[in-house]
Amino acid sequence: MPNFYLMFGGNCQEALKTYEEAFDAKIAAIQKYSDMPPNPNFRVSEEQRNLVLHSSINILGSDFMCADSNSGCSAGSNMYVSVSADEAAVRKAWDILKQDGKVYMELQPAFFAKLHGSLQDRFGINWMFSVGIQDA
Repeated sequence: MPNFYLMFGGNCQEALKTYEEAFDAKIAAIQKYSDMPPNPNFRVSEEQRNLVLHSSINILGSDFMCADSNSGCSAGSNMYVSVSADEAAVRKAWDILKQDGKVYMELQPAFFAKLHGSLQDRFGINWMFSVGIQDA
């Protein structure tokens, strides 16, 4: 079964809190770089100590693992997290995640779904939302 691993550039904990609110999710685990035992081959700077080394959160039944990259990362355009849920859940998540994000396609009726839309959140993660399939 595939899982999702989302990499962030220093704002993973903020993203987790946002996703917790958007999806009524719970963070299952979180480890910081400061939790690592000292390793001369992998030095952690003072600025990196509070970054997320590894975390997990369950969003609508799917497990996501997340971390802050210690080497930096940039927003990608080749992957979307696809969410199909009831209208209330989708609208709630949409309204939260579009804040300071970039809407690619407004949440609106589509020929294949009651509602469909896509956006990139302020953390650089692409999301695609769908509500129900239209009756023929």
